[in-house]
Amino acid sequence: MGLLTGKTALITGAARGIGKAIALKFASEGANIAFTDLVIDENGKATEQEIAAFGVKAKGYASNAADFTQTEEVVNKVKEDFGSIDILVNNAGITKDGLMLKMSEAQWDAVIAVNLKSAFNFIHACTPIMMRQRGGSIINMASVVGVHGNASQCNYAASKAGLIALAKSIAQEMGSRGIRANAIAPGFIETAMTEALPEEVRKEWMKTIPLRRGGTPEDVANIATFLASDLSSYVSGQVIQVDGGMNM
Repeated sequence: MGLLTGKTALITGAARGIGKAIALKFASEGANIAFTDLVIDENGKATEQEIAAFGVKAKGYASNAADFTQTEEVVNKVKEDFGSIDILVNNAGITKDGLMLKMSEAQWDAVIAVNLKSAFNFIHACTPIMMRQRGGSIINMASVVGVHGNASQCNYAASKAGLIALAKSIAQEMGSRGIRANAIAPGFIETAMTEALPEEVRKEWMKTIPLRRGGTPEDVANIATFLASDLSSYVSGQVIQVDGGMNM
């Protein structure tokens, strides 16, 4: 028996990266996995097969997480296909960095829509299901920049700070229904995006991390598993930084 056996997890933006790592970790602990991405292409189908290899049910759904109506539709499909939604991970996210004075309205709106409004969309659609089940775990994927801010990322930082406040608010609203809500704030995680950074930038960044290394998607997935499972049954409204001690 795994930590999540018998549970169904819905993870947004999970065809690759941190979302995929969370999906695979959850599956290894026995959870059935529904995941979304803008399109479910060959990469998404491959992710579906990797998840199913753990002997659990897995299905990818093409959906724009920032679209309220599409979200309602995909959540209804997941409920129909899986029977329940016990865990929601709001992982969908993009970056469109730039200094405030040079940032366009379109850059601001796109990041807020994908990173923050998508979480509202999915929480709005999933909480009635969780309320009927008298329980559930909601996990918002924030960032250390949502806690401390970051120059040239005001849109991204604002969206991630919003995810933290959203989790805390939902924890207060839904606690009496047995629904928990928390946020994870990753720091420097080794992904395709960070691998594209110049080597000198990576080295300077490592100097700011007490553990002197970047984190892995699996490091984040381990914390997500804790928050999704009954191991954290008395943990709600919290933000856990997964950053190697970079921001204490």
